[in-house]
Amino acid sequence: MSAQFLNQVRLADRWQISPRTLERWRWKGEGPAFVKIGGRVVYRLEDIEAYESGRRCDSTAASTLLGRVQ
Repeated sequence: MSAQFLNQVRLADRWQISPRTLERWRWKGEGPAFVKIGGRVVYRLEDIEAYESGRRCDSTAASTLLGRVQ
């Protein structure tokens, strides 16, 4: 079974954010894990889904606390 990857543009489209946000997160050590091969950055689908699961909130209070953890 081979891993599925999304590049920065496709992940930004998935989350409806700017690709520059993903660049900033990488620089700051935030966001999902990524793979860099040469000058190419890609994200494994399993890492994206794990990150999304870890950001799941049941209330707005939980999302506020989650933001402080970073």
